[in-house]
Amino acid sequence: MAHRVATAVLAACLVAVAGCGGQNQPAATGAAPTAQTAPNQITGTITVLTNRTDQVESGQADKYAAEFNKIYPNVQVKFEGLTDYEGEVKIRMSSEEYGDVLSIPNTVKVSQYPTFFEPLGPAEELSKKYDFTDRATVDGQVYGIANIGTAQGFVYNKAVWEKAGVKEWPKTPEEFLAGLQAIKDKTDATPYYTNYKDMWPLTMWGHALGSIGCDATAGDKLADTDNPWAPGQPLHVADKLLFDVVANKLTEDDPNTTNWEESKNLIANGKIATMALGSWAVVQMKEAATKAGQNPDDIAYMPFPSQTGGRFCTSVRPDYQYAVNVHSKNKPAAKAWIEWFITKSGDAQAALSISSVKGAALPSSLTPFEEAGVTFVRMDDKRAEQVDTIDKASEIGLGSPDYRQNIVDVARGAAKGDLNGIFADLNKRWAEARATVGE
Repeated sequence: MAHRVATAVLAACLVAVAGCGGQNQPAATGAAPTAQTAPNQITGTITVLTNRTDQVESGQADKYAAEFNKIYPNVQVKFEGLTDYEGEVKIRMSSEEYGDVLSIPNTVKVSQYPTFFEPLGPAEELSKKYDFTDRATVDGQVYGIANIGTAQGFVYNKAVWEKAGVKEWPKTPEEFLAGLQAIKDKTDATPYYTNYKDMWPLTMWGHALGSIGCDATAGDKLADTDNPWAPGQPLHVADKLLFDVVANKLTEDDPNTTNWEESKNLIANGKIATMALGSWAVVQMKEAATKAGQNPDDIAYMPFPSQTGGRFCTSVRPDYQYAVNVHSKNKPAAKAWIEWFITKSGDAQAALSISSVKGAALPSSLTPFEEAGVTFVRMDDKRAEQVDTIDKASEIGLGSPDYRQNIVDVARGAAKGDLNGIFADLNKRWAEARATVGE
């Protein structure tokens, strides 16, 4: 499953919180566990809402709880794995019943965090221990902490690429296309797999912001331009490469037949060579390779084919941030779980992901990045709400797959138009939206 992929009443609630579940919120009643708080003095039952249904179904979540209980014996941890995590949690947040610990839904604006979530501690203190805390800080308090961060690039079958004669990462979009062409010419593998039908993987192309140009503020800069798809701009570079990959017939024959779950087996067996996905996906592909009797070491990760100053860059973004329901009756226990899970469970390491704990070692899947001197760009996104407002007004959907599905359709001849026309339309809509909502 992917890491990241309602009612009218709740939609209104998340825009204008007065009159919804967060109104008249209770005062903070639970301090975070401290060195003076003995673990056996922390008690209660907490419910953890999670999008990791795989961990709940496999029993891994209960194993984590058992380890947690060795330190906190008087806390009972229950899990609810939600398949449609965003949709179900949004509905629950129109009441006070949305678990004790939850991953913050993407639809909740940072400015609304104090309404729905309990502060976890001062930013000045927690930012010394964890990365990404600035993304959940309001008035000096942190309301959410990510367990992991993910790098952005391409999962690939190294054995297939090497069979095609490509042993080094492509440094430019042109070299990337040449590599895919070599795979088409010299192997039986499909060079690139779009995952078009499942849609959400197409949004991964937008995560190249920051990697292209090695710019942590690339996302924020979208609020300052009327032409995000002008030549040389990161969105132009990324979306043009997607178009060219499809137009050059370097993908599956019919994108309407793609299947996300099956794609894991296909890349594991060397039947497809490359997919744009976050680094979180590597462990899933390796597991598929092991199950298929293939070499898991054939599954590797490469940065976006672009260099700045002779070096690759990869943008790093946090996954879901864990928070405590402001209405929870067992806040100390909930906070203890978050702290333990992030720092002691080993979940980030097991997932081959970047731990948010400062100073933690990179996962083995990214060791080649470290050895090659790839710059890890932790995205700022301080103006994310402003960019999101413009995006909604433009009806483009930067974080949705729709406009990139259209790029694929035009590139393969299933829809009218051309790339220049697509970019002109996107720039026009963006400029009009900026003028409407104000800079």
